[in-house]
This record gives sequence, C-alpha cells and structure tokens, in this order.
Amino acid sequence: MTQRRSYGGTRSAENACPGSPGERAVDHPWHAALLDVVMWTLKPLREKIVPEAHGRVVEIGVGTGMNFPYYRDIESLHGIEPDPHMLRRARARADRLRLPVELTQAGAEALPYDDASFDTAVVTWVLCTIPDAEAAVREVARVLRPGGRMLFVEHVRSRYTLAGRVQDALTPAWSKLSGGCRLNRDSVDLIRSAAFGNVEARPCGRQTWTIFPICRGSAIRGG
Repeated sequence: MTQRRSYGGTRSAENACPGSPGERAVDHPWHAALLDVVMWTLKPLREKIVPEAHGRVVEIGVGTGMNFPYYRDIESLHGIEPDPHMLRRARARADRLRLPVELTQAGAEALPYDDASFDTAVVTWVLCTIPDAEAAVREVARVLRPGGRMLFVEHVRSRYTLAGRVQDALTPAWSKLSGGCRLNRDSVDLIRSAAFGNVEARPCGRQTWTIFPICRGSAIRGG
C-alpha cells in the first residue's frame, strides 16, 4: 500500500508494482514494537545527518519513522518500508508532519519510483538488513538525479581482524534474532561500488573492541 499525504489530508492507493523483487514478505511485529527503545541511543546521529536533506527526499527503510522529526526545509518526503508493523507506526508519525509525505510498503531492491526522481536519499541503519543490498544501493543511485546526494549512517564490518572474526561468527544467529541484520556487512564499500562519486565516510564513536562500528557520511550520484 502507498500512503500519500498533503496538507489537505491522507489517501491510500495500491502499490504500483505488485510482485516486484523488492516486495519481500517481511513480518517482524516484535521488532517493530521494540525498535524505538533499542535505537534511542542513536538519536544524536540522526540529528546530525537527517537535517542535511533537501528538495525531494526518499528515505530507504523508514522503520517506525524515527528520522521524521529531524527533516527541516524539504519539498516532500517519500519513504519505503517492507514491514507492515513498522509502516503502521511510521504512518502515525507522518500524520504529525507539516510537509507532503508518501509512504509505500515495498522493499529497496526494486524501488517504485522513476529514474532521477529525488534530490536526496536518506539511508540509516538499513543496508545491513536488506537481502540484496547491492541491488538496493544501485536502485538508490537510479532514483537520485545526477548530482543528488545520498546521506547515510550505517554500522560496518570492523577493520580490526579479531572483531571482524567475531562479527562473522555471530552474524548467522544475530541475523535471525534481529530481523535480518548482518553484523559483518561493509555497507560503505557497497556504496563505493555503486554509481556514486565523492563518497565521504567518517567513523562515529568507538571503532576498536566493538562489533558495532558505525560510519556516517554522504555520496554524490554521478552524471
């Protein structure tokens, strides 16, 4: 389902591309219920990255809508989320925003948007969970206009050998417990391998002796 909201109210329509590879069966009611509590410590990073968005914005994997309060001067917000339980909570948050919002239940591997549709893409703690993250990053590049900007915050594979091995060992069980999250996925390398230039990534917080190293940054869509 797609939810389109303007200042005049809200209406819903069926997703325009049923059966696409991006529409995977995702159903995590307990994760949706607990996500805000589990992720609350990451609020300072959201406050830094999300306000940089401008123009027409697409958010990949909106979850429960925790990024929504930090958008500032944007033209419109479009978001996708495959989990209906997450999306229901995100829609409640979207109703409190004073800007046009469109939320679609869909996966990131086949985005339901035309080429070069957006000025900014926001991706926060989501690439680790997408089954085909490479396809998702290519799709983000496709829907951004040339010169458009991808803003991201992601946890990554540790550059320290021992921590990386621990991530490898824990990932199979962790993925089952955490809705598909892969501790050992190097999301920044995936971004670099897509059609992006000027990829800037900086570490956030502890990088040693942790299995959750985090990087934030941006990437520019090439022409």
